[in-house]
Amino acid sequence: MNNSVRSTARLLMAGLRALLVLTVVCGVIYPLVVTGIAQAAFNDKANGSEIKVDGRSVGSELLGQSFSLDKKDKDGNPLPDPQYFQPRPSAAGPNTENTQYKLLVSGASNLAADSKVLLDSIKQRRADVAAFNGVSPADVPTDAVTASGSGVDPDISPAYARLQAERVAKANHLPAAKVRQLVEDHVDGRQLGFMGEPRVNVLKLNVALRELAKN
Repeated sequence: MNNSVRSTARLLMAGLRALLVLTVVCGVIYPLVVTGIAQAAFNDKANGSEIKVDGRSVGSELLGQSFSLDKKDKDGNPLPDPQYFQPRPSAAGPNTENTQYKLLVSGASNLAADSKVLLDSIKQRRADVAAFNGVSPADVPTDAVTASGSGVDPDISPAYARLQAERVAKANHLPAAKVRQLVEDHVDGRQLGFMGEPRVNVLKLNVALRELAKN
């Protein structure tokens, strides 16, 4: 009986020691080592790819955000700010509450390609984008009227950025040629030269625009 109790006690102590060792190694040492390596070698990415202006975080280059005025249209939708390049539409949150691009509701609209609701919204967006930028509806690219799968796409196509250049230049009282060149300077090519499509990060472009406007 005593041998049985002693054996059980030894097993319990061995299990407890293993638990303590694994807790320290896996729960303390390993996370600290990984965090240290990430901070040392990949500081920017490890901290959310933040973009800072004057020491203040203005967003992440990985997440889209709105650039709108405090004013709203007749339907209660926030009006886009003509001084900034606009991102593609977002399905992450209702526009009427100015809660688009919210991570908690990140996702697509899940509307079918032949959905009348989707087709009507695209038609309206195309007309709105064309009127806002003073161009023909035929010149409006696809990404300007369709939301991304995540609803928080931080990039737009070079075509959409170029389409907005004249409007942005006029609203900021800047030479159109300088704004067009700013767009070209922010065009990122395909990843590894063959994956994806050329793109423009809207937040980075708008930060550079503000710097250009200051000078």
